[in-house]
Amino acid sequence: MAEALTQYKLIVLYMLEKADCPLTNTQISTFILENEYTTYFTLQQILNELLASELLRAETTHSNTLYHLTPAGRETLSYFPDKISDAIKEDVISFFKKNQMELKQEILVLADYYKTIHQVYMARCQIKERDLPLIDLTLKAGSKEQAEAICENWRKQTDEVYAYLMDLLLR
Repeated sequence: MAEALTQYKLIVLYMLEKADCPLTNTQISTFILENEYTTYFTLQQILNELLASELLRAETTHSNTLYHLTPAGRETLSYFPDKISDAIKEDVISFFKKNQMELKQEILVLADYYKTIHQVYMARCQIKERDLPLIDLTLKAGSKEQAEAICENWRKQTDEVYAYLMDLLLR
């Protein structure tokens, strides 16, 4: 069983190395479960162990967790180049090709909300490109529901809002 857990950890590290952006828990789970490598609960155990050993770094929002490969994770993966079969590597590459636009869209467009110490809801909306912010906008919302609506609409209308702001600001 320990050999299998090691294999699953290496698959997750390999996925993050091949991705050009962080991956969500949902994206990693989708790949692992669709290919029937292991169960959801085993995957969550693996992710927690990778985090505890600092091979991954997690960034959590209300709606998901983004996983980043750390330098230690990249180095660890380099010690085991032959432990991941060519078939699994092909599965990973194929998954990225098939889901490329969806993967990038989920990562580049971020929206989350939080409650301040003054009991006010704030919605933070971002567009990132390779971990650099293109826009980082924080808005005060009148309620939790409004904050959720701002986040949801940001995800749906990012292109239009960004284009409008750029047009307005560059006049």
